[in-house]
Amino acid sequence: MATLVSLGVSLREQGLAKTSLLHGGTVLYPAEKARYYVKVPAFSFSKLHGMDAYLSPEMKSTGEAIGYDRKLHRAVYKAMIASGMTLRNYGTILVSVADEDKIETIPLVRRFYEMGFNIEATTLTAEYLKEAGIRTRVLHKPSEHSEEMLDSIRAGYVSYVINTRAVLSGVHYGDGVALRSIAAQNNVVMLTSLDTVRMLLDVLEEVTMGISTIDAE
Repeated sequence: MATLVSLGVSLREQGLAKTSLLHGGTVLYPAEKARYYVKVPAFSFSKLHGMDAYLSPEMKSTGEAIGYDRKLHRAVYKAMIASGMTLRNYGTILVSVADEDKIETIPLVRRFYEMGFNIEATTLTAEYLKEAGIRTRVLHKPSEHSEEMLDSIRAGYVSYVINTRAVLSGVHYGDGVALRSIAAQNNVVMLTSLDTVRMLLDVLEEVTMGISTIDAE
């Protein structure tokens, strides 16, 4: 568009400007399309053995998918499905987050809990969730000489794994690597960003039919 303008072709001649009586002048751009377009990266961690599934500056995605709809959350839903994610509005959430993320995680996990999900969490994360009134099953990590965390994923009933790691601390780094590795091997949707968790919740709440009681007359 800019190149054509520099060559003398006006916006009006390009069909990008028109006179609007409603706005009392010239509108420089046509109306936006009433659609949302969302691009979601696709990953192949289950095939790329030895790669840590935690996202970082280097490129780890092996493709992408785009979904579009008149509603943002439905566009996100389509894109997530197309990228290979298995989205469920039931099951169990396994949570293990860094200390600096624990407070922010509580309201997100509560939304899963209120949707009917079962909650499992590693020791310290579970303490925070229990103190917030969220019924949580405690799982121990490999560093605590236990396979509970890994066996839970192997059992096949976990729908989502929420895992963040400390930015500066390497404490329990091996536990996170093991968790992300076993989740990838078992094709469990893994979320390493709380922003993504928040968007997923918006999507699930949008597409899930709510159940309400029938009020007696």
